[in-house]
Amino acid sequence: VPEIYDGVIEIKAVARDPGSRAKMGVISYDNSIDPVGACVGMRGSRVQAVVGELQGEKIDIIPWNQDPATFLVNALQPAEVSKVVFDDESERIEVVVPDEQLSLAIGRRGQNVRLASQLTGLDIDIMTEAQESERRQAEFAERTQLFMESLNVDEMVAQLLVAEGFTTLEEVAYVDRDELAAIDGFDETTAEELQARARESLEELNARALERARALGVEDALVAFEGLTPQMVQALAEDGILSLEEFARCADWELAGGYTTVDGKRVKDTGLLEKFDVSLAEAQHLVMSARVLLGWVDPSALEVESEGEGAEADADSAAEPQPEA
Repeated sequence: VPEIYDGVIEIKAVARDPGSRAKMGVISYDNSIDPVGACVGMRGSRVQAVVGELQGEKIDIIPWNQDPATFLVNALQPAEVSKVVFDDESERIEVVVPDEQLSLAIGRRGQNVRLASQLTGLDIDIMTEAQESERRQAEFAERTQLFMESLNVDEMVAQLLVAEGFTTLEEVAYVDRDELAAIDGFDETTAEELQARARESLEELNARALERARALGVEDALVAFEGLTPQMVQALAEDGILSLEEFARCADWELAGGYTTVDGKRVKDTGLLEKFDVSLAEAQHLVMSARVLLGWVDPSALEVESEGEGAEADADSAAEPQPEA
């Protein structure tokens, strides 16, 4: 492809199952040139020449995009995508496809989704629209039940809270009261009462969690460690982490959770504090803070980490946008 040789078109990413299939992300630095069309050639002449050299290895040529979600939608072709939810922090992406597109999105023996994952560098979860609907309904019912039991309210009030985006007691207890009062059917008095009940419920939950943790033998230093709630301490104690030293030896992924690849398949590692929405960055900060407190790490390490995050944010904001095809 002469345009690649001349630098007008660039191959940004490649993923292959040698001898079977490849996916290639390309971009054009000339708006008048279609990168995919140039690589395919007239009636496929250019790409077919390469396919012939590779003994019939199929090649999917995909327009590269600096937006990870958009690039992934392209990478999953020929499957159609209904919805994408991107988690920047964990570099995971959830893709929802029509029911009849599931097998196409996954591909034979998982080849299509595997190559798309390699091409984008993202962990991909694929589900059908029906599966997503079932999950959302289950989450809605679970959160409704939580508010009904913890706040001692009827189903309608609980459903209103969930529908407005409230997912935890902490959100109800500590959100600006005006946000609660603004819900249709609520007023200032209702909001005040709901917050009082939420805080009372949280105090009871925390007291029971602390009692359980102490019964398991947790040490005072871990209980007093800033950043851990009593319920987090209970979760740690139930897994055998009873001291600040044991906590400081944890890896960030052990706390926040993540994914590993075993025999070519992604396997979920559930974090000890994952259910409390502790991110990987927060877990890393907690562990480092514990190590500093114990004298294992120089306090300047935390300052360097903080400065690095700030510099990275500045670099991101100053970066020039890449040309798009």
